[in-house]
Amino acid sequence: MIKTTNLTKVFTTEEMETKALNNINIQIDAGEFVAVMGESGCGKSTLLNTLGLLDTITSGELEIAGTNVSHYKESQRAILRKNQIGFIFQSFNLIDELTVFENIELPLTYHKIPSHKRKELVHKTLEKVNMSHRSNHFPQQLSGGQQQRVAIARAIVHEPKLLLADEPTGNLDSQNGTDVMNLLTELNAEGSTIVMVTHSNRDAQFAHRKINLYDGEIVSSSKLVMQ
Repeated sequence: MIKTTNLTKVFTTEEMETKALNNINIQIDAGEFVAVMGESGCGKSTLLNTLGLLDTITSGELEIAGTNVSHYKESQRAILRKNQIGFIFQSFNLIDELTVFENIELPLTYHKIPSHKRKELVHKTLEKVNMSHRSNHFPQQLSGGQQQRVAIARAIVHEPKLLLADEPTGNLDSQNGTDVMNLLTELNAEGSTIVMVTHSNRDAQFAHRKINLYDGEIVSSSKLVMQ
């Protein structure tokens, strides 16, 4: 699903250059659940943004689903993100003025899917995340755990091959965090490839493999014993 070869990302200002990622070589197979860990500032989020084509790479190569996307133009990157990648954020990033149903439906409008088909997909996804009873509520009427479930529903409604999660339980208490991790585990079992950035060793134990970053470099990669 993902392969990087000497992937490097440098941020440049007038005063200095910062090498956020340095010669990253990883391979993530379809159906894997991978946790990316490391101290703050080590490059975890930059790696996730690069894999999600939100950031461009400075050098090296990036392949997604067997296609080299290293030199894609922004229009090409946008199409790939829209069709194949789902994003889950720590801060949920829901639109307060839209209902739960409308938040989940929003990505489908960019696919020009007919209204009746959009409704069918949204209802199906609401059931999957156990939020059908909240479809007409607004985000501010929900708990943090419920908001993250809606955010996950929005990320998966178009059935992407790849899910990228940035600290998905970072704003949740332990019980809601466990519920979200169980949901991600279920999605992975159904075939979704998941790459998750996390500070939590507890959350990382839900993954198949853990990659540790330090100062923009991979320092270890190890398989985890399934719980």
